[in-house]
Amino acid sequence: MRLTYFGHASFLVETSNGTRVILDPYIPDCFDGALRYGSIAEPADVVIASHAHDDHCGFETIPGKPRTFMQPKNETVDGLTIIGVDVVHDESGGSERGDNTMIVLDDGEIRLAHLGDLGHVLDDETASRLGKIDVLLVPVGGFFTIDHSAAAKVVETLQPRLVVPMHYKTDKVDFPIANVDPFLATQARVERKETSVLEVQADTLPAERSVVVLTPAR
Repeated sequence: MRLTYFGHASFLVETSNGTRVILDPYIPDCFDGALRYGSIAEPADVVIASHAHDDHCGFETIPGKPRTFMQPKNETVDGLTIIGVDVVHDESGGSERGDNTMIVLDDGEIRLAHLGDLGHVLDDETASRLGKIDVLLVPVGGFFTIDHSAAAKVVETLQPRLVVPMHYKTDKVDFPIANVDPFLATQARVERKETSVLEVQADTLPAERSVVVLTPAR
């Protein structure tokens, strides 16, 4: 499996058989220009959104005619299993920001979870619905999502082998959210990469949990 981090909460996932999945594509300059990552404009077979906010559901920005899924439940595309686990976008049962769907992609070799705009820690029952996770894409910036301390609790609950933080403050984001550093301070093994790409193979996953910070491609 190969990951490319576009920025914010958007990734391209290329599976072991070559299926291209884009997760949570943003609309450039949405929210009155508060999100300034560049256009994705990458071809994909599948595009998935965790919820219907403009920084996560820019289906129309992806060229061609990919299959699109808004908050999917259970789908299979070209041998890829897609599972959606419903949660909410805040700590008030969704009354503040609505719902959110955590997305699991399983290509038979790697099981990846993208938590979207998760707004609360996970109870054991919800965590069990995600199942065993190899790679976790987790929001860490707070305010609109879980913050660094809640993200650390979610990581401890799910026990992934690799963690990639997302949805945090950069010079292209004007949202009132924190940068990635407070979350990194909660983790023992951290690697910052000067690339947006991460290759993941089942036989080379780290023995101990590691956090990888990718450089946004856009």
